[in-house]
Amino acid sequence: MTRAAHVMPNAQDQQQTGLSDTAAQAQANPRGKAPADAGAVVISIDAMGGDLGPEATLGGVAIAARQTPALRFIVHGPEATLSPLIAKFALQDCVDLRHADRAVTMEDKPAQVMRSGKDTSMWSAIESVREHEADVAVSCGNTGALMAISMIRLRKLKGVNRPAIASFWPSRGPAGWNVMLDMGADVKADAPDLLTYALMGTSYARNALGLTRPRVGLLNVGTEEHKGRAELKEAYEMMGRAQEAGGFEFVGFVEGNHLPADRADVIVTDGFTGNIALKTGEGTAKFVSELLREALTSSLLAKLGALLAMGALKRLRAKVDPRRANGGVFLGLNGTVVKSHGSADATGFAAAISLAARLAQSGFGAKLAARVALALPEGQDSATQDAQASEISESSQ
Repeated sequence: MTRAAHVMPNAQDQQQTGLSDTAAQAQANPRGKAPADAGAVVISIDAMGGDLGPEATLGGVAIAARQTPALRFIVHGPEATLSPLIAKFALQDCVDLRHADRAVTMEDKPAQVMRSGKDTSMWSAIESVREHEADVAVSCGNTGALMAISMIRLRKLKGVNRPAIASFWPSRGPAGWNVMLDMGADVKADAPDLLTYALMGTSYARNALGLTRPRVGLLNVGTEEHKGRAELKEAYEMMGRAQEAGGFEFVGFVEGNHLPADRADVIVTDGFTGNIALKTGEGTAKFVSELLREALTSSLLAKLGALLAMGALKRLRAKVDPRRANGGVFLGLNGTVVKSHGSADATGFAAAISLAARLAQSGFGAKLAARVALALPEGQDSATQDAQASEISESSQ
């Protein structure tokens, strides 16, 4: 079965799911924005969650605002801290400041934040999406707390048992990146959950990477059909049956060495395995980078060689720069949330904002809801699925 690279992926996604233009526009441009921002994409920013502090997050907002002047932002955090930074970066015309007394720290437990976190910048940022003041929220704070708040305030989509975190992985694929999920939202995943991940990853790859028919692979310890745990074998069968209706090409089991390869565009796994793979990849990339730097500065001749190869080295650094792929997306909720890396600088945070804006502009939330409806019990016709997608959209209001 052939795959095609991008020709109007958003229209194709609507055609696959039967979602109307009106429904997609309603999701992309919700009610409740300030009149001055009507029609603009509005991003809700948790300004206090990152390791580098609010100057890095506001610096990222400034970069994103320069790149896309039409964007508008609701920034959450202590007014006394953020007002001078908004003035410093000249953001007064595109930022609405919402005061929040406290910040969620990396040490805070999710259960604790759920009980007593209503006055935090993270809670306030998610609340703006719930109230349809913003299209999408971006935070580089505590992942567990962010997922807990997002689930309790936005709720899960109909048909989703376990939400997932999807991230980009540098690859030799047609888009230069693969989508991998789950990257740590939930350590467990049954066969129906893995099928739902495949459908959500397909929608994400279509809208974020512009692939009309993404290839989906199921991560395992081997490519043979008889290998792996029982839930993987069951998911294998389910994905094979769902690929036509789901609009993806199932390539079967893939292994760890296929993560950066041109074998699958969407790689499905449970959150335990996905998070270990992510941290292993980050650590390996950092280790290789340090070894390369040491080798290229070890002698005068090595330095000369590095100077001659400067152009190629810059291209390599740009390809593997984690800031370019910053932003894990929470999939399976009644609202879009982008999790930036906690140590992201202004450039990395701007990349997460850019991803959030692209998803909002594409009407991604409505398309994801309609595609997830494909995982509901068989025998439901497309009209029923459209009604379910509409019900999902209404339930988030």
